[in-house]
Amino acid sequence: MAKFRRRTVDGLSGTIVEVGFGSGLNAPVYPPEVNEVMAVEPSMPARERSARHNVDTSARVEFVGLDGARLPLEDASCDGALSTFTLCTIPDVHAALAELHRVVRPGGRFHFLEHGVAPDASVETWQHRIEPFQKRLADGCHLTRDPTELVRAAGFEIDAPSPATQPGPNRGPG
Repeated sequence: MAKFRRRTVDGLSGTIVEVGFGSGLNAPVYPPEVNEVMAVEPSMPARERSARHNVDTSARVEFVGLDGARLPLEDASCDGALSTFTLCTIPDVHAALAELHRVVRPGGRFHFLEHGVAPDASVETWQHRIEPFQKRLADGCHLTRDPTELVRAAGFEIDAPSPATQPGPNRGPG
């Protein structure tokens, strides 16, 4: 996953807001141009675990909130935003994306690495069937959200949508 994370953060610079900071797995791959991270993370154990990853970055990490739907940041105060594997679990994802749009300066970019509804109809059918169980087992994870459409609907421009469908851990090359 590190190569996907590296590709996702490529091009970020200045002050970024990372919603769903988690245990800081992105911190070691931030480009050197990122000097400050406004981290949003509701899990206190994840925040504590992040200390070991934060030492591998030159960016200053400051925890600024627990809830992406209400960010304690000024309008247009961030140069960019980042989310990895988070949009599936945010209870009010529309409000959180609206907040990210509010705090990212005009022309700033939102980089994201997410999973979501499959382009294959048979897989999508199974995603809908198992989603109620998935949400209970995986902290509210929705398998059927379309992250690209959610981001676009929030007002962010999508430069080059590139849904990267990757084989699962038990599946070989196509």
